[in-house]
Amino acid sequence: MEQQTRTQETNYGALITLTTVFFFWGFIAAGNSVFVPFCKDFFSLDQFQSQLIDFAFYGAYYIGALVLFIIGSFRGRDMIGSWGYKRSIIYGLLLSAAGAGLMIFSVSQEVFIWMLFGLFVVGLGFSMQQTSANPFMITLGDERTGSNRINLGGGINSFGTTIGPLLIALALFGSTEAMDPEMIRTLDLVKVEILYACVGGLFLLVALIFIFSKRLPAMIDRSPLEKSNKSLVTLVIITVLLIVTATPVFQSYRSNEEKDLVQLEQDLDMLTHDEDGNTIELSGGAQAETKASIEAHIRDIRVPLDQKRLVWWSLGIVAVVGGLVVANVLGKKQKKGWGAMQYPQLTLGMIAIFAYVGVEVAIGSNISELVKHEPFGGLTSSEAAPYVAMFWGSLMIGRWAGSINVFNISRRAKLILRFFVPLIALGIILGVSWFMGYDISVFRWYFICVLVQIAAFYITDDKPSLTLTVFGVLGAMCMITGLLSTGEVTVYAFLSAGLFCSIMWSAIFSLALGGLGKYQAQGSAFLVMMILGGAMIPPIQGKLVDIIGIQQSFFVGLACFVYLTIFAVGVKRILNRQGLQFQ
Repeated sequence: MEQQTRTQETNYGALITLTTVFFFWGFIAAGNSVFVPFCKDFFSLDQFQSQLIDFAFYGAYYIGALVLFIIGSFRGRDMIGSWGYKRSIIYGLLLSAAGAGLMIFSVSQEVFIWMLFGLFVVGLGFSMQQTSANPFMITLGDERTGSNRINLGGGINSFGTTIGPLLIALALFGSTEAMDPEMIRTLDLVKVEILYACVGGLFLLVALIFIFSKRLPAMIDRSPLEKSNKSLVTLVIITVLLIVTATPVFQSYRSNEEKDLVQLEQDLDMLTHDEDGNTIELSGGAQAETKASIEAHIRDIRVPLDQKRLVWWSLGIVAVVGGLVVANVLGKKQKKGWGAMQYPQLTLGMIAIFAYVGVEVAIGSNISELVKHEPFGGLTSSEAAPYVAMFWGSLMIGRWAGSINVFNISRRAKLILRFFVPLIALGIILGVSWFMGYDISVFRWYFICVLVQIAAFYITDDKPSLTLTVFGVLGAMCMITGLLSTGEVTVYAFLSAGLFCSIMWSAIFSLALGGLGKYQAQGSAFLVMMILGGAMIPPIQGKLVDIIGIQQSFFVGLACFVYLTIFAVGVKRILNRQGLQFQ
């Protein structure tokens, strides 16, 4: 590299500057969790369609990283390394600013598909930023403590995820008061345009800070890139299969069956509501029979149509996971041509990132739908923001605790801070929600969940494999508790899954990149591609919501946590066989 920073001493000046981009990732990503229920009401979408927001945003990570990899493969050098980590982040910020401009245009036109495209461009910029920032964090000090610096960035990221839903909810709804879907459809979206104008301006401001910052080294690497043709072919095949499996799902929303459904739902709405939107009570007679007939006809069309969509979308997930499993098997047999994918910790880690981002985004995007149902609160979309903020804030709680080790303080001080920092973070989350006018009384017992997480931190003692194992088990227990209980217990259980997702990103990154050497940058790009999980898994949970119900749909999260636990146990053995000591 032209500028070497791989020393035992942490470059704190560069570290502080770099953490600013982590805030934006969190602010926008968590804000999408509020956009999902809002767009569902505003554009009259089903749960699957509303979660296309996640598909567009997180799918951009995969497309962006894949395109860079393809170009780099043909040019014979890694594009991020050739530009340098610093310049790559600047390019990403400028691209995200352009995406914010597209969001302003699409919101002004009130066209959902253009909103998806705007979020896609923002996500492309984030893809470049994240591909650069994570290995950048690792190189700013001792490689063995790289996960701690990523946790610090994650803590800043999670502060953005905490306030993002609250601020965007206020921008969308204009108040914290309950608003029914009819009221939401009449809202003026000028505030959203102002919001994204501010966000775009901040992207440009941070880009300027990076351009003129002398603290950040360029971190350029122009060394030739070893051919990874087999990895390239594998990813292209996976992409083609994703297009093949997704196409029937999207086409089904333009089918005759879907048109019949829309017409039947309109007929049912006219039958059960007056001109002012008030519900009409049908006590019996011909109208009641007509209503029952229409509802039965809707079920006869919707059930097989939704099942077809679920099968095709599930096949897309099978294509991703199956393709990586095949790469893992073939890469171990013949390493030449596989690049970073010759390492089993990397290919299995790609599936882990896919599952981790998937469960994190799926819970964040569906928690507002959960609390809209009577057993879990019976709230409206405009009242659900503090629940979304608490879920994403739970990630902040864990990441703040996980970043303590990045600072050069005594072990005793670290032990003390490990107890108090999570509770302080919880207080900040509650304080921000209260300051913005939301009712926080429902979270009065949530500190018990935080105490469980604190105990887990003491048990795992910053050991990546052990941490991922314990937190994976606790995450699975949260899902099981939420699936088998009801009321406030279910809400707490699903929310607290955020506590145990919190440090998984850094642990997976540290384990998956362990021992990759010159393939570390390429491995990081592959891992960032697997943010694709945030595009694929939430829509499948959204479709399960339409078929089996909101609470039961969280089974998807349980499956993800089970894999993450298996990966944590298995990857330790893999790394130990390679002579790398990870605990």
